[in-house]
Amino acid sequence: MLAGHRVGVVTNPTGVTADARHLVDVLHADDRVDLVAVFGPEHGFRGTAQAGGSEGRHQDPATGLTVYDTYGVSGRALADLFTAARVEVLLFDIQDVGARFYTYIWTLYDVMRAAALAGTAVVVLDRPNPVGGRSAAGPVLDRAYASFVGREPIALAHGMTAAELARLFNGEFLAAAPARLHTVRMAGWRREAFFRETGLPWVPPSPNMPTPETALAYAGTCLFEGTNLSEGRGTATPFEVVGAPGADRRWAEAAAALDLPGVWLREAYFTPTFSKHAGKACGGVRLLVHDPAAFDPVRTGIGLLVTARRSWSGFAWRADRWIDRLTGSDRVRTLVDAGAGVAEVAADWTAGLARFAAVREKYLLYP
Repeated sequence: MLAGHRVGVVTNPTGVTADARHLVDVLHADDRVDLVAVFGPEHGFRGTAQAGGSEGRHQDPATGLTVYDTYGVSGRALADLFTAARVEVLLFDIQDVGARFYTYIWTLYDVMRAAALAGTAVVVLDRPNPVGGRSAAGPVLDRAYASFVGREPIALAHGMTAAELARLFNGEFLAAAPARLHTVRMAGWRREAFFRETGLPWVPPSPNMPTPETALAYAGTCLFEGTNLSEGRGTATPFEVVGAPGADRRWAEAAAALDLPGVWLREAYFTPTFSKHAGKACGGVRLLVHDPAAFDPVRTGIGLLVTARRSWSGFAWRADRWIDRLTGSDRVRTLVDAGAGVAEVAADWTAGLARFAAVREKYLLYP
């Protein structure tokens, strides 16, 4: 696929081989590959930037290659970067975590769109969905709420790999001008497998995704980005703890009483070192996932929102309605505000999820 072509790589620290060598270093050392450029997503090629940041354009000191910053760049502007670098084949190799609002899948989408404009081929090197891929879960995006945390109508927990998503993007959303797409399948991955079962090294795909266990909780607890509570950034267990100054054991007791499958919800206290409530003691809830196969992160996240809203008078949504971008519409927010329970909120997305599941089935690569 690469021989005789000028190659660019879209990647970050997760683009490693099974023995933890970085793809860029491997390709740069291979005389058969004409590697000409690297393209970094949110957090940057080397992963040094926090949420909402990147590393800017620079020269990689290890290889001398120009690293282009793709964060916030799309359409013709991104195509122009590919043209300026004279790239003929783009390799995409980034570890995703299975949630619609994790931005790397939309970097892939933007790359595919721009590659079609630039006449550049795209090769997706597939990686496991670390939280498994048995099914999709949660609300499907309403296009009226599209943003970089959700460009197109897919489920919040999509249950797909990067290569499967690329196929879906091409077939459903980019059909008028599809990318020249090639996918490189994994060998041996099973849809029911969680990351710890793969034997692969875990490289944090972003600064607040330190372990595969973080990824398990993320699709649910990242919803707290849309509130005035901390989602655990600035702690040793981001997305596994949520809370705020003034919240107390009553919230944890209410959450635990939901008896949600696969997870224990217990009282917790923490002091973030940065991000929301930095330097302030927070009370809240700690998630301990004891049965990943039974655990539903989206329902758990909704359960935590519902009980926080009911049990803590200080609860508030972010003024910019970021929760609507994260959930994909205003439905979760308005239902929670109206006093709906977990089952009622989840019932609201059932029909849309069923439609997405039928579309999703056409693009799956693994049994």
